[in-house]
Amino acid sequence: MDKYLVPHKPSSQNPSKPPPRWSRSLIELNGRFEPNYRHSVSGLLMESYSELRAFPHLYHINGGPCQTHLNWIDNGAFLYDQPSIGKQGISALDFDRKCMILKLFIARVMNLCYVVCTSMKRNEVFIFDISYISSKPSEVLRTRPSVSVLGSNIHKGLTDIASTSLDDSRILASDTYGVINVWDRRMSAFPCLELTTDSRGTLNSIQLNAEDQIIFGAGKRGFVYVWDLRGGRTSSALQSNKEIRHLPLTSLKLSSMLEKIGPLKAQSDIVSKEIHSINIDPSCPHQLAFHFDDGWSGVLDVHNFEVTHIHCPPPAWLNDPGVSADLLYLRKPSWLPINSIYVVGSSTDNGIHILDFYPDSISPSHVDYKEDVQSLSGVKKQDKQNRFVPLSEELLHVQFIPSTVPS
Repeated sequence: MDKYLVPHKPSSQNPSKPPPRWSRSLIELNGRFEPNYRHSVSGLLMESYSELRAFPHLYHINGGPCQTHLNWIDNGAFLYDQPSIGKQGISALDFDRKCMILKLFIARVMNLCYVVCTSMKRNEVFIFDISYISSKPSEVLRTRPSVSVLGSNIHKGLTDIASTSLDDSRILASDTYGVINVWDRRMSAFPCLELTTDSRGTLNSIQLNAEDQIIFGAGKRGFVYVWDLRGGRTSSALQSNKEIRHLPLTSLKLSSMLEKIGPLKAQSDIVSKEIHSINIDPSCPHQLAFHFDDGWSGVLDVHNFEVTHIHCPPPAWLNDPGVSADLLYLRKPSWLPINSIYVVGSSTDNGIHILDFYPDSISPSHVDYKEDVQSLSGVKKQDKQNRFVPLSEELLHVQFIPSTVPS
């Protein structure tokens, strides 16, 4: 309202200046970085990122072609009912928080250093004990066989994997037939529980909440599925070696939720899209980030099941009409450990989008963001905007090395 006020005429006399007031920042007073302060300076962190080095894949090794690359070309396009050739190869990376080694589809918490590997071409989970050198897995877990109506075996490749935070004996893996398989390694090499979606669509990504009580899954059909393992038959199933199939507690169609955002619906046609990845915000556990095949990213608030943030870059096929959504590689974005910053590889350019998904309307990606919102806590306001960091090559997966973060 100040812009409607008529300013006072300056006084002809020089008024005496008030004595300076003693002030100290909250950091100096309590020794802690408050969330609002971290967010206010997060722009400086986002500006600091740049490419250090690229490690290209060598398609010719010792004068001969890379066998993995040849298999990818020869077999990927001809497998019956398989994901497209553009979705073959490494689809996820992670770091062991204890051993600090690079992993492919690793269970996050292990008493020992185990590498856990899966593939979209196989229905097996290979567990390698890297405490000794061996090309053979120390343990192999398998999905239960399924038969189609015509009597043929149904192929179930595995797409993503997770483990419970307190007990490394339980491993979960989503498959290409819309099922999350749950193994108890102490009991059997076959799943003790199958979490089904009542759909044959591929599940690309799964996430466990911090208490290992809620499981989220998402994939090709554009739905986020939620299973609740607290109480009832589902809870006891994890302690039984008898196979149990369980439907989700609820399923959420993200395209329907995006239609509730008036300005977005007015600017774009909202259609159902394949979900490449979902990720829980480590600094704000009720925020579940999602990433679509067309490059859009956003946040689903799992407390009230509303989309609170959205980032909508142009899709890859807008610049190149010959590119189909079905031929795009799966992208796996990642959260920074603090500040609710989400990082995703661009679908159109060589680079990454660094997105401010702070859980408040002061975030530039929030659906209720207002340009004139001022920063709280009296800290000097930084420009709130998302960043794009150009890179030398296309980036599909982002992962940050765990480190000690000050409280």
